[in-house]
Amino acid sequence: MLNAKTPNGVQKRSVSAAAGRQMPTPWGVFGKLMRVVLGFAFFLLAWDVLVRLLDIPPFMLPGPMKVLDAFQARGWFLLEHAAITAQETVLGFILGVFAGTLIAVAMWLFPLARRGLLPMILITQALPVFAIAPILVLWLGFGLASKIVMAVLVIFFAVTSTFYDGLRRADPGYSDLAKLYRVGRWKELIYFRFPAALPALASGIRIAAVFAPIGAIVGEWVGAKGGLAFIMLQSNARMQTDMMFAALILLALMVLTLRYTVERLTTLMVPWQVEE
Repeated sequence: MLNAKTPNGVQKRSVSAAAGRQMPTPWGVFGKLMRVVLGFAFFLLAWDVLVRLLDIPPFMLPGPMKVLDAFQARGWFLLEHAAITAQETVLGFILGVFAGTLIAVAMWLFPLARRGLLPMILITQALPVFAIAPILVLWLGFGLASKIVMAVLVIFFAVTSTFYDGLRRADPGYSDLAKLYRVGRWKELIYFRFPAALPALASGIRIAAVFAPIGAIVGEWVGAKGGLAFIMLQSNARMQTDMMFAALILLALMVLTLRYTVERLTTLMVPWQVEE
């Protein structure tokens, strides 16, 4: 038996570990999809039974069939406004990830910048989002800009904190290796720190994918010309609870789709991380 410290032993063990990893098969993906469909069907069934047994008035909690009727009656209207929220969410998510990554890199490269940026970052996170949203709407108007900036403010801290922590807590051996090869701080970042911190960045991006729609929805709630929150406000004023729940379902599907897409993309970004 080879010693684990010998190069051949290390190579054999790494090969066997790589061989043990199983790529997702079409049947595996189909199985996950079926579990999601069955879970959603069970949720709808429980919802319908609850409404019927407790005899809840439709203006308080409509049954799933009434919500389905709202989809059939005003489906295109709902999808048009869902597209507005999706656009705000995706743009805010992309810009938020980009801004969070740049801030984390600047904080690691320049300690003086970290001392100046950290208090401002903490202030933006300490203030309630509902307190910031009216100011953004006042400055940027009722269009996309205020909603995108709101989404950026909600998610960039998750990316900044996780990525900066990954850069800062990388294996000390990388610093020793950089000193050995006499490379500068930029090259140390590119060749050593950045690859080592990719798993932390991937975690921050996954967290941001969940919170990105919140920023867009809060911005629409304060003031907007369209979007799912706009529908919720209008429906609430008119006691159209079925439309409110239809908008909520579309929002939930949007969050799940964004989270699943980001999960797949970040898996490609860090393929050596094996999902249990």
